[in-house]
Amino acid sequence: MKYIDEFRDGELARNLARHIAAAADPARPYRFMEFCGGHTHAIARYGLKALLPPNVRLIHGPGCPVCVLPIGRVDQAIRMALEYEVTLCTYGDCLRVPASNGLSLLKAKARGADVRMVYSTQDALALAQRHPERQVVFFAIGFETTTPPTAVAIAQAQALGLGNFSVLCCHVLTPAAIIGILGAAQTPETASAQAGAKADPQGGLALDGMVGPAHVSTVIGSAPYEFVPERYGKPVVIAGFEPLDMLQAILMLVRQVNDGRAEVENEFTRAVTRQGNPKAQALVARIFTLRPEFEWRGLGTLPASALMLSPAYAGFDAELRFPLPYTPVPDHKACECGAILRGVKEPRDCKVFGSVCTPDNPLGSCMVSSEGACAAHYTYGRYQDLGGMSHPEAHRP
Repeated sequence: MKYIDEFRDGELARNLARHIAAAADPARPYRFMEFCGGHTHAIARYGLKALLPPNVRLIHGPGCPVCVLPIGRVDQAIRMALEYEVTLCTYGDCLRVPASNGLSLLKAKARGADVRMVYSTQDALALAQRHPERQVVFFAIGFETTTPPTAVAIAQAQALGLGNFSVLCCHVLTPAAIIGILGAAQTPETASAQAGAKADPQGGLALDGMVGPAHVSTVIGSAPYEFVPERYGKPVVIAGFEPLDMLQAILMLVRQVNDGRAEVENEFTRAVTRQGNPKAQALVARIFTLRPEFEWRGLGTLPASALMLSPAYAGFDAELRFPLPYTPVPDHKACECGAILRGVKEPRDCKVFGSVCTPDNPLGSCMVSSEGACAAHYTYGRYQDLGGMSHPEAHRP
């Protein structure tokens, strides 16, 4: 595949934009949520909003794995590293997420905690093998994309008899988050919301459809989204990350809305099937079980929305090995991450965006993660707000 030539072709992108403009009824709004943070960054990087007619609105969703992690879970990891003196391993995005008392995992490391960035679960597993005298905890976060590698590491640790390896599991589930968003949108306050209108503080906007995530869908397939049209009457189109992927998915959503259809369609056929990856799904089902409930940043506590280790693998559960009760912590009062994750606000609506809160000094997780909406808007979108000025990458194609 020649992705640069074939999926970022400027003329093809403009042609798709013309088709979207021709298909969109100027008398009505179209409100589509891109669930995935990777899609949010693609939209901002390539300036795709500028190619759309004004009545076709793209709304950020909660599909950033670091962003939806509540402060209390980061606090839990920090306390584990400081109080139990474990070697705590996690992905790089987690290190700078602001926690309580002005701390982050990176600042805890500066205070003497043994916190290490890893590129994969295998790095953490290898560290436990090299240092049997140390308790190694992997702080596992993410949606269904990163869950199978964690399951592999736990299965390998059991096979190797590693008594010094455990997992602080914060893996979350995409369908539950979609229910959290669309369920809020069904309240009387949000059902009457029009384009650009803000809903109640704990709700969401009335949506016309959703761009389904790409990486997650390679694992779980397209079938798990079928409840969305069945229960909520909203179309879903799964899309890849390239500019032409996104524009084609938006065109497919516009056509579904115009036709009065609500179906799950798959634009990303080169990577996603209806059944997904059965082998990965079977491994995850063996290693994990559903948590009764889990707190999300922005969405509150959602039932059956996250995973924990199943009883057969409970010996590798860091929450059981190092008992630290989970304590909910409210977000910073000036931070709008929660509202941005629900889609009721955009980064530029936050009073501290780009001033008090920057990538070098983040106030909230949406400015930290490589999939965060605030990070995307800071890197690309703010240039487009300045009277059409453009970042060098912002309008490629």
